[in-house]
Amino acid sequence: MNGRDILHKMKEKVGFGSSSAESGKGKSKMSKHVTHGYHLVKGKSYHDMEDYVFAQFKQIDDNELGLFAIYDGHLSHDIPDYLKTHLFENIINEPDFWTETEKAVRRAYHITDKTILDKASDLGRGGSTAVTAILINCKKLVVANVGDSRAVISKNGVAKQLSIDHEPSKERSSIEDRGGFVSNFPGDVPRVDGQLAVARAFGDRSLKKHLSSEPDVSVETISESTDFLILASDGIWKVLSNQEAVDCIKHTKCPQTAAKQLTEEALARKSTDDISCVVVKFR
Repeated sequence: MNGRDILHKMKEKVGFGSSSAESGKGKSKMSKHVTHGYHLVKGKSYHDMEDYVFAQFKQIDDNELGLFAIYDGHLSHDIPDYLKTHLFENIINEPDFWTETEKAVRRAYHITDKTILDKASDLGRGGSTAVTAILINCKKLVVANVGDSRAVISKNGVAKQLSIDHEPSKERSSIEDRGGFVSNFPGDVPRVDGQLAVARAFGDRSLKKHLSSEPDVSVETISESTDFLILASDGIWKVLSNQEAVDCIKHTKCPQTAAKQLTEEALARKSTDDISCVVVKFR
């Protein structure tokens, strides 16, 4: 057993990303109304849990950042684990983070992906999707994503998707322009080069010529009409629509309980994938 395997076993023991279930919660110091909770459940596949969650509030001088993310690995637990440790750090360390946040997020995504590719001999051949949300002083929400993990916000009970699902069928022309192809075999989902079911991801060195890691970024102002934010991996979105997810938890006050309810509903609808979910409540 090498050092990386030993570290992974230690993480399994303490529950970081590879246990059968993991759950937690936290709250803002700036606003008593803003709280978060998360829940993860391993799917029915034979590999280790490949979903990772980041959820915490961070004080920087007089500012508070709520940092929330879902990282959904494929053929890898090392790359989503690396993103959990480094992506937000890279974003915040961008020199124009506070003045041009969207630009800083895009640049940090690019830098992080380049580093992952440079470390491919250590991190392996797989990759990871990502959806990140940065809540600035409980007022401004900046969401970015690559892949098919999704961010949905509820405003007065109505679901609004803040991220874009990067499906190969939707990005066929850009994939083909890079020299790749999108397969569409009967009984299967469209795949890049017949392999990967998302058109954008971190890592995936063997497919990188045909993939993008460019995030879509959106900005949302938190107002009195904002109920809560859901970040979740495709283990939820394969079986629940945006509005069904909002309706499932709209009367649940505790965000940790809400996150668990969403995972349980996905399981009840026969989702077999790893399932991870973060809920941020605003009132």
